Amino acid sequence: MSSNIITYLNILEENNNREWYHANKSGLHVATEEFEELIQSLLLELGKADYRLLNYSPKELTFKLVRDTRYSHDKSPYNPSFRCHISSGGKLPIPVGYYLAIRPGNRSFLGGGLFADMFKEATQKIREHINLHSDELKDILTLPGFSDGIEINGTILKNVPKDFDPVHPMVKYLKHKSWYVEVPFEDSLLEDTKGFLKFAVEKYLLMKPFNDFLNCALADFKIPVR
Repeated sequence: MSSNIITYLNILEENNNREWYHANKSGLHVATEEFEELIQSLLLELGKADYRLLNYSPKELTFKLVRDTRYSHDKSPYNPSFRCHISSGGKLPIPVGYYLAIRPGNRSFLGGGLFADMFKEATQKIREHINLHSDELKDILTLPGFSDGIEINGTILKNVPKDFDPVHPMVKYLKHKSWYVEVPFEDSLLEDTKGFLKFAVEKYLLMKPFNDFLNCALADFKIPVR
């Protein structure tokens, strides 16, 4: 299954320019179709645990390869990775859901939680939820499977935010501005579609209690409209 996705991304990474990109649209089309078929399979499986995920098509959940280079030192016009976010809100970062990034060179990963840290109100809501429900978070972090190699990452402050107890049992997570988890996987896993789907769904369902915890905190949050 990975032949088209990984092959195309490998070549794009080596030829990251507009001329090559536009001259090889057929390769992009084939790889994109393959990626969307993979997302559809994930939707059907994850939809068994949350039917709201089935409200979206794969095309609505994917991110473009084109990069915004206005504020970046790296002026490469394309991001050589296929990415999607599956949640009850589509590909928006909130509600949190399941992230998939396929990047060649064994740099792919499954993700869950909140990757964005620019929404101050969302950050505050999660901190307050952790503050009041620390036992629930502790139970999630010690669930079989989740506690085995899955760690919460994210932007972290040096000091405990004001209004929170510096000796709170979950103080390390109160210092976060974002809360996410990642499970890396190698290119070779994509060679067996059934094997990959089994692996991905298993890991995503391990992330579900963590996602549910964050989404409970964010139940009333609305992403600001530009």
